[in-house]
Amino acid sequence: MKKRLLKFSTAAIILVAAGVLYYLIVSFTGFAIPCVFRKITGFYCPGCGVTGMLTHILRLDYKGAFECNQVLFVISPFILYLLGKMLYGYIRYGRLTLKKFDTVLTFVLIGILLVFGVVRNLPPFDFLRPYG
Repeated sequence: MKKRLLKFSTAAIILVAAGVLYYLIVSFTGFAIPCVFRKITGFYCPGCGVTGMLTHILRLDYKGAFECNQVLFVISPFILYLLGKMLYGYIRYGRLTLKKFDTVLTFVLIGILLVFGVVRNLPPFDFLRPYG
């Protein structure tokens, strides 16, 4: 268990450091990594607007975060719940296990994201596109 906790802690520190560095680059230069899906197809993917959403959350601007990616803003507590549960199982027992409810929730969230990815590109739903 200690080995897995150390492994996770190291990965978490690296991930947080990379996130802070990326946040600083975006904040000071305005340069952000473009969405490859959008560059190739011209359509918004379900994840378009996540960088803006996260930077608004860090500034405690929840309205702005919601405007960047409405669906991910709403379902992110469920995603964090699932990640936390998987992480606990990995650190404590050495395996990533989910109960039936969690598996169903995962598929429901994926379905919501797929539908959102299509709907946000339809003309009557321009308001679902990330602003900016």
